[in-house]
Amino acid sequence: MSRKNLPVDELQDKAAEAAEFMRLFSTPSRLMLLCHIAQQEQSVSDIQSDLGLKQPALSQQLAELRQAGLVKTRRESRTIYYSIADHRVEAVMDLLFGLFCAAERPPETAHNGQSRPALASSCARQPDIGEAAQFARLDSEDLSGNFPANP
Repeated sequence: MSRKNLPVDELQDKAAEAAEFMRLFSTPSRLMLLCHIAQQEQSVSDIQSDLGLKQPALSQQLAELRQAGLVKTRRESRTIYYSIADHRVEAVMDLLFGLFCAAERPPETAHNGQSRPALASSCARQPDIGEAAQFARLDSEDLSGNFPANP
């Protein structure tokens, strides 16, 4: 079905659903979590160790993702493992990885046609967090939206 064929009221409903879904990707820590878990099922202790997140923050983020249905758990003895529960998460992670971390990225340009710095300039390999998680490591100046006219 073409996007043009949907009635406006249906588009509004879908927009609200999509906005809530995308909100769950809107913090770097949740984005890193999803990216890391999307690579393979992970135990809580492995996630904590690999991403360097403190336990209270990790528990809060995992609980929100689980409540939203994006991740699921599996218990093996005393260890809890997390994996992706919603196929849309993997599609979004693949898209973000392709847009921000692909090895052969075209140069980015601003609306005025000038080159601008890449948002994911820190996508250099960092073996401790996994290849797909690299795009979420953004520099704070990259997030400000203040791009120089000529880098």
